[in-house]
Amino acid sequence: MIKLIASDLDGTILKNGAQELPDGFCDLVKRLKEQGIQFVAASGRQYYNLRLLFAPIENDIHYIAENGSLCVCDNQVISRGYIDRGLGLRIFQAVRKRGGCHCLLSCESACYTDSKDPAFIRHIREVVRYDLRTVDNLDDVREPFLKAAVCDFTGADNIEAYFQKLFENEIKVVTSGTIWVDFIAPDANKGTALAVLAGRLGIRPEECMTFGDRYNDVEMLEFAGTSYAMADGAPGLSEYSTDVTDSVEDVLELLLRSTS
Repeated sequence: MIKLIASDLDGTILKNGAQELPDGFCDLVKRLKEQGIQFVAASGRQYYNLRLLFAPIENDIHYIAENGSLCVCDNQVISRGYIDRGLGLRIFQAVRKRGGCHCLLSCESACYTDSKDPAFIRHIREVVRYDLRTVDNLDDVREPFLKAAVCDFTGADNIEAYFQKLFENEIKVVTSGTIWVDFIAPDANKGTALAVLAGRLGIRPEECMTFGDRYNDVEMLEFAGTSYAMADGAPGLSEYSTDVTDSVEDVLELLLRSTS
């Protein structure tokens, strides 16, 4: 029996760049909870932003934010992952050297950028709706680094190889959505965070269902007994899942019908 569902957002629930949940999705999660099935929003997004997205039910679900570097169960942080500060500083330097892209540093209190591009800052604050603070230089941020991400509005494929070549031996570098490349803290990913969360809730892997569309979802797909790669997701991702779908909502509706 499925007891815990974890789903990615961008490209999985949020299609075609959408920044709002599909109509009726929160009601669907409520119906799942009535059947004893808990829901986890599992994303590369900021925790603050995830709570905004799920505002009508923000206290009724769990969260895996920053690609697994922050896991929140019943409004309590239960795990964190950090990037070594020296490595983070070298990532910032590489972003400046590459040019044409923008760095976003995630910390627990907020996220930071030293980009001076008004379009990028507007995108983060008004479109994605992050709690963003601008600084003159990311090197001056003293909080522990949860995650670093680089945005290229022309597409993540244009920068992925560049950053992988520089850092793949030190840190996991993956695409997250279509315009982001994420640097994920060692030993932190959606799968390890889900394992901690499931353990806290007393739920076994075979009682979990997961959904994802990119390679930052691999570990989460592999952890769950039932997992779905999105049909329009990254090529080859279905090798890591038990099933493929083009609609999270359709699968959840089928699950509800099977449990009623």
